[in-house]
Amino acid sequence: MDRKSILITGCSSGIGLCVAEGLAARGYRVFATARQQHDVAQLRERGLRALQLDVTDSAMIREVVAQVVSETGGTLYALFNNAGYAQPGAVEDLQRAWVRDNFETNVFGPWELTNRVIPIMRKQGYGRIIQNSSVLGIIALPFRGAYNASKYAIEGWSDTLRLELHGSGIHVSLIEPGPILSKFRANAFAMYKKNVDPQSSYFREVYWGMERRLTKKGPAAPFTLPPEAVLQAVIAALESANPRPRYRVTVPTSLFAWLKRVLSTRTLDRLLRKVSRDEN
Repeated sequence: MDRKSILITGCSSGIGLCVAEGLAARGYRVFATARQQHDVAQLRERGLRALQLDVTDSAMIREVVAQVVSETGGTLYALFNNAGYAQPGAVEDLQRAWVRDNFETNVFGPWELTNRVIPIMRKQGYGRIIQNSSVLGIIALPFRGAYNASKYAIEGWSDTLRLELHGSGIHVSLIEPGPILSKFRANAFAMYKKNVDPQSSYFREVYWGMERRLTKKGPAAPFTLPPEAVLQAVIAALESANPRPRYRVTVPTSLFAWLKRVLSTRTLDRLLRKVSRDEN
């Protein structure tokens, strides 16, 4: 296999780190990015070509893309938009600024980065754009409104992009993980503690249960898989001659995608309320 290049965001831990290392071992020329400089240093210690990138910073996006194409002779085979975080809290407890910040990282930054690499891929006549979505881009659960909304946005944006890029040689794929072992819950809990005041909320008693879930040791849900499961989906999206529009990872994602097709909205709502009560 030719040494194909891929730019990956959000590589400090979890899925991003696993995919970066896995693809590098497979022979890809990986450009791994992270928001914090100390994480970039750790990526370099692990032998990865690492660059600092905060996707909410337009200047950094321009600089990173310029650096990548400079090192590759003007080409880029693939982009994996992985960076993102969750802002937990009931919709009525989330201020506009917090939701905007969540969208800057989960949607607007990746959107701008993708628009920067599309002309490169159009010029070369091929490319792969892989978006890390979620089971929460398929179904909604309470107290995840900002994250749900951002992942639903990624789903709609990617579907539109796939239609617009038809015939260009550029393929767009969504990865839709369910529960994956990572620092996701710890990071979500930090955002919850930073912004939400449970004592002033109508849902304060429910929040106690949510706090237990977010701080629980080990897997928070059944059928949790390691990040290597996502790596395998990314490899399929990169190496298939005709990559699928969606790669569903974990049993819950496949199950809920099927249930959404066969159940009425009210019936699915009842099921999702029960799932949420059980986990809290």
